Parts: sequence; C-alpha cells; structure tokens
Amino acid sequence: MGNLSKVSILGAGAWGTAVAIALAARHEVLLWGRHPEAMAAMDAARENAHYLPGQILPAKLRVSGDFEEALAHAGSDGLLIAATPVAGLRPLLEELKGRAIPNLVWLCKGFEYDTGLLPHQVARAILGDSIPHGVLSGPSFALEVAKGLPCALTVASASAALREKVVSIVHGGNVRVYSCDDVVGVEVGGAVKNILAIATGIADGLGLGLNARAALITRGLAEITRLGMALGGHASTFMGLTGMGDLILTCTGDLSRNRRVGLGLAEGKKLDAIVHDLGHVAEGVPCAKAVRELAARLGVDMPITNAVAGVLFDGVPPRQMVGQLLARDPRGE
Repeated sequence: MGNLSKVSILGAGAWGTAVAIALAARHEVLLWGRHPEAMAAMDAARENAHYLPGQILPAKLRVSGDFEEALAHAGSDGLLIAATPVAGLRPLLEELKGRAIPNLVWLCKGFEYDTGLLPHQVARAILGDSIPHGVLSGPSFALEVAKGLPCALTVASASAALREKVVSIVHGGNVRVYSCDDVVGVEVGGAVKNILAIATGIADGLGLGLNARAALITRGLAEITRLGMALGGHASTFMGLTGMGDLILTCTGDLSRNRRVGLGLAEGKKLDAIVHDLGHVAEGVPCAKAVRELAARLGVDMPITNAVAGVLFDGVPPRQMVGQLLARDPRGE
C-alpha cells in the first residue's frame, strides 16, 4: 500500500531493527544507531548480532551511525520512527527539537522512569505541536516481525494526516496497521501489560496452572482499563490490539522479556541477575514502580500491579504475592 517512501529509524535495538527489515522490502529505509563503530560492524556483517542474531539485513537497508545522515535521509516529507526504549526517548527528542523534521512516531512502551510521564507527554513537553507525532504500538515480537510473520499494529495520533501517512507507509506485506486518535489508551495499554506479564510469568513459574493465568490476564485487563480511563483513554481501546491483544501476547509468549522476568523471580533468582541475563530492556520493571505511584495518586485500584511491585522492590516473596491476591475480599466483577 502506498508509494515508495523514505523512512529513518532512530534506534537499532531489536524492535527498531525488525521494523527496518520489514519496511525495507517496500521503502527506502535507513537504520540509525547511536554508536558508529557498532553500526559499522552491523553494516559489514549485515546482521544485528546482539539484538537479532541470525536475521540477515536486506541488501537495500542502509545502516548508519551518522545522525545528520539519518535526518537528511527522511528529508522533509518522509517518516521518522523513534525506536529507543522509554529512557532514550527524551534525549532523542531533545536532539530533534528546533529542527525541520518530518512526521514522527515512536515505538517505545512504558512510563518515563523519573517523571512518570507517558511518551506523548514527553513529546509534547519537548516538541509542542511543532511537528505531527504519535505512537505505533500493538502485539508484536521483534523476532517474528523480522522473520516476516504476520502482525497487526495501531497508530495513534491527534493528527489525522499523520495517521494516514503512517498507514500508507507501514501497512503492507505481512504488517497490517489500524489507526485511532486515542493516544492515551494506546500508550497505557502498551505500558501496563508489561507489568501483568511479570505477574503471569511468576504464576506460571510457580506452576499455578492455566486457570490462574487466565484469571491474571482478565483481571489485569480490568486494571489497565481502570487506569487508562482515569487518564482519559477510551474503554474500547483496551479491548483492541494495544490493550487485550498486546496483553495476551506478552503474558503468554515465550519471547516476552517481561514474562521471563516473572519466570526468573519464581525460580528464586535475584532481579539484577535476571535483567543482566536478558541483555535487553524489560520495561515492566521500572513501569511497575511508576504505575504503582500513579495509581495511588489517582486513587485507582490496581492490586496485581501493587503485588508485582511488592516482589520487585519490597522483597515480597513470589508465593506470598500470590497469597495476598487470593486473600483479597470478594467483590463484584
């Protein structure tokens, strides 16, 4: 769908690389990373050996460690895709501030660690309304996208023109893209599902069974919806790809880093060791702290999130976490 476009992807982790591979079949794509030596090695090997070993970069995909080259590639009418983790979004946007840059979407999912802000709030604080921007999210493991397996995503933005632009560029091949204007709902779903994946990993690691897994996912969706609506999101968003869809994938898929954190905690491993062994960012860990504090400020009941935060930060044993959840008073669903 759409004509040949120029796309610059800013961030060469697993997800940024996967999106670059997927889009390079149909567009002129440049993948930029912050470390020139690492990008030169990636270009020479035609493989992101650290984040996506075994996935060959298409011959047409340009790889660069030159930030100015990446911006020049997108030009004035292309698409910039920010593929940094949440912690890297603010520094990247600061570098973009005041520049004549084209349309921008980000892929990160979570709350900013220090401020508790969602990505669109960070973008608004830095960029204002100077350029159209939004979020591209949905149930998507990087490895499967890099392999060309089917997936469906949602682009959310206040700008109808940006949404149309992103759909015209990204939709195609085995990638289907839907659009909506509920940026808050899409970002809350993408952030909080990582916390629920840790909870589900703990339950699975303790051998609590599929019934318990289904209960956690379902009640977890209720928590996501309560928080999202308190922040201004739409209830219907949480029943879609970026709510229920992403939650199911992340809680049940063995490629989920956050699920693997929960499995490790259930085995009695220390959090630092688990995160070190992953070698990737597990956004659910800092997100649990931010969401627990935000929910307390807003008066939103989030018992599973609080239980996970207790295990991560307060030394609560995983089995005790489960016992606390089961001991809660009965109530209407």
